[in-house]
Amino acid sequence: MSTVASFLAPLLIDAEVAGLIGTEADIAAMLWYELALAQATADAGLIAEEAARAIATAGSTFRADLNDLSGSTLRDGVVVPGLIKQLRAHVGAPHGACVHFGATSQDVIDTALALKLRGVFELFEARLARILARLEQLIDTYGQGSLMGRTRMQAAIPITVADRLDVWRGLLARARADMTGVAERNLILSLAGAAGTGEKFGSQIDAVRSGLAGRLDLAVPAYVPHAARDRIAALGDWLCQVTGGLGKIGQDVTLMAQNDIAEIVLSGGGSSSAMAHKHNPVAAELLIAFARFNAVQVSGLHHAVVHEQERSGAAWALEWLTLPLMLNATGAALLHAERLLDSVRDIGNAPG
Repeated sequence: MSTVASFLAPLLIDAEVAGLIGTEADIAAMLWYELALAQATADAGLIAEEAARAIATAGSTFRADLNDLSGSTLRDGVVVPGLIKQLRAHVGAPHGACVHFGATSQDVIDTALALKLRGVFELFEARLARILARLEQLIDTYGQGSLMGRTRMQAAIPITVADRLDVWRGLLARARADMTGVAERNLILSLAGAAGTGEKFGSQIDAVRSGLAGRLDLAVPAYVPHAARDRIAALGDWLCQVTGGLGKIGQDVTLMAQNDIAEIVLSGGGSSSAMAHKHNPVAAELLIAFARFNAVQVSGLHHAVVHEQERSGAAWALEWLTLPLMLNATGAALLHAERLLDSVRDIGNAPG
């Protein structure tokens, strides 16, 4: 999304999500992993305690050379080799050799993703809670008003405002409840080594995983996550669930706001360069756009489930292309949904 024109950013970019998953957050998460790994392997007696202390001390002053990382990533197809080279040089001999003990690039990147997602889930939870609270307020205020129920976009029978808004609320309440399971599947540690066997840890692999997971506040999965990407696809499905629910709200509002229907009154509608009388429901339109965008993108995450053998560079890169865009779209949709619901000034016809 960095190629979006700057004037489109307020419409299409969620700055908070960008901060949680962007370059600085990524480097910080990978560094946290490496420092915690050093201590966990020292606790298991696989590297010297002195080495773990040296790595921790050096890590507190480490600053990645991003220009160098750009070049090495272009060459290697992944950022970790270049990052580890820089970190080892910063730690210095002899302890630099103990950095990244037993891990592989995918362990670092996948765990860094989990660490970043924790903040994203917390952000989305807070926004969903506010949206649901606002829907409760709207139902309390306008719920007994009347609307014309419509099926297949044709007038059907009268309904109450609450009848329609209960559908909106249910979609988002279920998405909020489902987030717990999706988060549990994704907030996991990866430590499986070069080909998923954890061969360098030997009999200490369980102890190191447990110690490392405890330091990172992540769960230890009962499987090797390198080539098992169903959790990522499930995350994409959940993001579509959220934006789909919001898109339903947006679609209903755009129809309700039509001049000849006039079932909802919104403040602050968008203007037209050619028609001064227009008050376009911009926020509602964006909810529809983000829902459709995520519905298209999620197929990429399902394609990325197909990892050949023990690791796939192609499927992995497809995740990098797709997931950040979906996270941004979901965050932006939640922001615009709050804006939309806060702009409601009347719905339906009050009972006489």
